[in-house]
Amino acid sequence: MNYLAHAYLSFDEPEILVGNMISDFVKGKKQYDYPAGIQKGIRLHRMIDVFTDQHAATKKAKLLLQPAVGTYSGAFVDVVYDHFLATDTSIHSADTWMEFSTRTYRLLDPYTHLFPEKFARLFPYMKTQNWLYNYRFTWGIERSFEGVARRASYLSTDNDAFRLFEVHYDQFKQHYGEFFSDVKKLALDLLNER
Repeated sequence: MNYLAHAYLSFDEPEILVGNMISDFVKGKKQYDYPAGIQKGIRLHRMIDVFTDQHAATKKAKLLLQPAVGTYSGAFVDVVYDHFLATDTSIHSADTWMEFSTRTYRLLDPYTHLFPEKFARLFPYMKTQNWLYNYRFTWGIERSFEGVARRASYLSTDNDAFRLFEVHYDQFKQHYGEFFSDVKKLALDLLNER
C-alpha cells in the first residue's frame, strides 16, 4: 500500500521503479518473466517489505493501530509512513513532491504493457487522482485507510484506524523518523550492488 515509499526508494531508475511498484501483484516465479532491471525492482520491494515489518519503529507503530485493525496493522502503518514521507521537507518541498509524483507517472507510462492485470487497472486511478502526492493530506490518508479496509477480509470501513492515526499523530511521526533513514540505506545498498 505504500506506493510513495516504493517509488521514492527506486531513485528514478525506470525498471527498478516498475518492479518496485508491481511487486505485490507478481506471484512466485512470475517475477522471472520480466527483464533483469524489473526483477531487481521486485526483489527490492520484497526486501523493503521484510525490513519494514521487522524494524523496531514499525513494531511500535503497529501497536498503536492494532486495537482497530488487528493483524492488518502493518498495511495501515505502510500508509502512515507514506504520509510522513510526503510531508518530509528534508527530502522535498510540496512543489518538488508534486514534480516527483508527475515524473514517477511519466517514468511508469512506457511500461504499462508489462503491468500485471490488477496493477494495470489500478494505475490510471493512481495517476488521475494523484495518489502519490495526496498522501501528504490527512484526507488522502483517510481515503487510503478506507481502501485498505475494503480489501481486508474482516475489517469494517468505519475508519477507527484513521481516528487512531489522528490521536497518535506525533508518535507515528516519531516512528517514521526512527525508520526512514534505515530503509533508505537498505535500498541504496541493494541498488549499488551491480
